[in-house]
Amino acid sequence: MESSGYTVIKSRRKTIGLSVGRGGEIIVRAPYGCSKRAIERFVRDSEGWIAKQRKKLLDMEAEAEDQGKLTEADIKALADGMRAVLPDKLARYSALLGVTYSRVSVRCQKTKWGSCSAAGNLNFNCLLMLAPESVLDYVVVHELCHIKHMDHSKAFWADVAAVFPAYAECRAWLRKNGGALLMRARER
Repeated sequence: MESSGYTVIKSRRKTIGLSVGRGGEIIVRAPYGCSKRAIERFVRDSEGWIAKQRKKLLDMEAEAEDQGKLTEADIKALADGMRAVLPDKLARYSALLGVTYSRVSVRCQKTKWGSCSAAGNLNFNCLLMLAPESVLDYVVVHELCHIKHMDHSKAFWADVAAVFPAYAECRAWLRKNGGALLMRARER
């Protein structure tokens, strides 16, 4: 459903949510029973947040453009580099955490830095090779901790902190710089 200036997607959710996509488009996710008037009010009340998100997105796009788009060859080189460094990092941190993992994949993902399946399969974004090494280490620890905790509970964060005390700085780096890094790989 397209409305004036935004797209509405209705589903079986309980609350209204907003996101700002590439190009600054606004996406409203709302429950099936939510009225058009309630959605319009929500969007109107969120104008400040929307403007802030659009500016942030434009800044990230400009930074990605300044750093240069990555070619297929660049992505392949990053993936090869990641495959070379991951085994030692995984061995070190899995031993510290006392966990074992199954399969490991390296991809160029659009939105995620890593993931862990319930079966213990790990996926890592090759773009982490462009981040400081400590950020890569943090993501490795983060995903390995998901083998023990498939959530972001206090116990999960306690395990992350026990092995990687500087994790908060790495998370902050990803929040600040990660968006531009991900954009460098888009539209190759």
